Amino acid sequence: MAKNTKEHGFHFEMEDLERIQSLEKKAPWILRITEHKDKPSPVLIVKERYYPEDNHRQTNPSATNRKTRDRGLLYGQPLRRCLPVIRQILSSVCDEAGTPLELHRFLGNGQITFRGNLPLDHATGPKLSLIFKLSERVLDMDRVELIAWRVARFTAEEANYWLTRSTQYGAAGSRWALAGMRIMLGGQPGDKSIQTMLEKLRKSF
Repeated sequence: MAKNTKEHGFHFEMEDLERIQSLEKKAPWILRITEHKDKPSPVLIVKERYYPEDNHRQTNPSATNRKTRDRGLLYGQPLRRCLPVIRQILSSVCDEAGTPLELHRFLGNGQITFRGNLPLDHATGPKLSLIFKLSERVLDMDRVELIAWRVARFTAEEANYWLTRSTQYGAAGSRWALAGMRIMLGGQPGDKSIQTMLEKLRKSF
């Protein structure tokens, strides 16, 4: 019989947690919820699993061949503003059978007490990575939230395309791509239409 345990602010069955942990070990993307001594807790880090260059041509490389690389982090006020969006994105993650993992439970609606890794797929990983990267150096929290909601509406193909544009064209190219996307998705600072569009998107989800 499943053991019902209360931990991290919500109820779950131990079998569910063990299943999520087993999926995390082979997931293409990971959301790590952790702490950094120089940043307000918690800190969310998106990590991508990849095969090192010397292994990428193997026909059946094992999971142990893969490494992880950071693809963005979020904390503090931007995290608080983006939390409803992140929860919405996480709610779409399913296992191979199409059963929802309900990962949004780990983030709660208020204080986030869970520390650990959650599995992401090829759609949710790039979306969170884009949100985390685009929120950097944006002072207007309305723009940060607006960007997040608009990225959440991306298809998996769109998210992967824009993430590639912002990570694989050199330092200058990546910087220009992110700057352009901030305007494309969040408008210019001080634009009065930002609040109107933000309220509309909040109601549509």
